Amino acid sequence: MSIVFDCNDPDSRSAGIRAAVGAVKAGRLVVTPTDTVYGLGCDAFDSDGVAALLAAKGRGRDMPVPVLVGSWHTIDGLVLSVSQAARDLVEAFWPGGLSLVVEQAPSLAWDLGDTAGTVMLRMPLHPVAIELLREVGPMAVSSANKSGRPPAVTMAQARDQLGEEVAVYLDGGEATVGEPSTIVDVSGATPRILRQGAVSVAAVSEVLDLAPDVLLGRE
Repeated sequence: MSIVFDCNDPDSRSAGIRAAVGAVKAGRLVVTPTDTVYGLGCDAFDSDGVAALLAAKGRGRDMPVPVLVGSWHTIDGLVLSVSQAARDLVEAFWPGGLSLVVEQAPSLAWDLGDTAGTVMLRMPLHPVAIELLREVGPMAVSSANKSGRPPAVTMAQARDQLGEEVAVYLDGGEATVGEPSTIVDVSGATPRILRQGAVSVAAVSEVLDLAPDVLLGRE
């Protein structure tokens, strides 16, 4: 049975974080608010949890699950080599609405889907998400919706789609940004924007000192 916690109430928030931590450690799914949209998450190192997440969304392994982290420094333990471009983007936009595709460290014992040696990382700008991440470590988190349907920007929208497949719902009110993160691939020689979203192409262009057309693969 799913439990909903109102994270705008301090006591309910504390109870909700404890419940969500317990659920994640038990291999269950939780829904948490983030700055962009609501996220459906589990322990990134729990392969059964990741499989349950993909099943709940109705997605296959060909669409691997991104990972949310609770601090800048976590990236160093997850990435094969952190490029200068990646560090510049982290310093400029984390926490916030920018996801980075990087080469993952080969020693990582996780199974996020068919990743081809890469992983997508983001640090969200939301106190509830950060508190949860700092308690449980990196989490595999995808948008809290069924595949092909709009991402949930409220807890109610997430619950309408995912129902009892989720153990704990953390309600933080409506997502402030309301659109998915911008995705930048920094796993190759030249950064590429794979999806335009919460952070503008112009902002990424300015930080990396690369023309928008280069970032978008148009030249």
